[in-house]
Amino acid sequence: MKLFVCQSCGNVLYFENRTCERCGHRVAFLPEKETMSALEPAGGAQGGAWTTLADAGRGRMLCRNAEYDACNWLTDTGDSSGYCRACRHNGMVPDLSDPAQLAGWRELEVAKHRLFYSLIRWKLPLQNRQDNAEHGLIFNFLADDPHSGEKVMTGHDNGLITIALTEADDIERERRRLEMGEPYRTLLGHFRHEVGHYFWDVLVRDGGKLDQCRAAFGDDAADYGQALQRHYAEGPPPDWQQSYVSAYATMHPWEDFAETWAHYLHIVDTLEMASEFGMEVRPKVDRDGELTARIRFNPYEARDVQALVDAWLPFTFAMNSVNRAMGLRDLYPFILSPAVVGKLGFIHGVVRDAAKAGKPREAARLP
Repeated sequence: MKLFVCQSCGNVLYFENRTCERCGHRVAFLPEKETMSALEPAGGAQGGAWTTLADAGRGRMLCRNAEYDACNWLTDTGDSSGYCRACRHNGMVPDLSDPAQLAGWRELEVAKHRLFYSLIRWKLPLQNRQDNAEHGLIFNFLADDPHSGEKVMTGHDNGLITIALTEADDIERERRRLEMGEPYRTLLGHFRHEVGHYFWDVLVRDGGKLDQCRAAFGDDAADYGQALQRHYAEGPPPDWQQSYVSAYATMHPWEDFAETWAHYLHIVDTLEMASEFGMEVRPKVDRDGELTARIRFNPYEARDVQALVDAWLPFTFAMNSVNRAMGLRDLYPFILSPAVVGKLGFIHGVVRDAAKAGKPREAARLP
């Protein structure tokens, strides 16, 4: 994630800001510029139009979900749907007349928008159900049925990603994390994992990379139902950390890919944030330089995965140590074995290839 500033007063902004805390300007994210923009009401315009200080004063509309304080993005020029690039992928949302469900949905949208920041930064192919009625990417945010007791399960099915609203409940999410023995469970982690399944379909299966993917992750033709039963009955193999980024990744090659995809997004986006702050790791006790990192590069354009790993390992060791000093869990409680780094390298190549292919098409659509 980048650092953003208010064009009116120079104040640093969070990605989630709606207003500048210093000067009071309305601010919103401008997807095609990949930046936050201070806004001015469009002179004489009707219907809530704004001019953007980050885009030469061009007119924009806030996403329709701004009405629910669930989105702070702007729509594209000429957009007729009223929704931003992230929200046009929404399908079903909870009962927004219920304050608890509305609050939970807002939390889900925070994570979803951070996901789309990364996907847009890479210019990955993104079709919604209007573009592709059968396979477009769509999100359903569903609450458990209080009458039948039926529980919503988070998952992916042919471009449809269902996110259980209960995951927005911190207490419930922590209970599930402990029950499942997971070191990490967040809303953003769910989004990054589930969209990995979608991009396996788009970039691997339909992108001509199935054989290479199977060489890295195993045969995805293995029966998923049986793999699921085996995983929950027996758990991961005792030496799983030698080959997998998480215990869940051991269940099936599809889950291995999705978990590795999610971690690749974790690494790249977090390193961009560290780079924006000019972070440097140089402990006095490390005479050989193994824990040294100077994060001064754009990880979204890293030449290879090793450049990411070389910065990530010292950075996370430092951040884990800082968290422990505060009595908190590790920021990144995972091990990146050589085998896992190899899988991350495959993801890196797939993303880079798709990003290169997507840039001309994306540029052609810009106003």
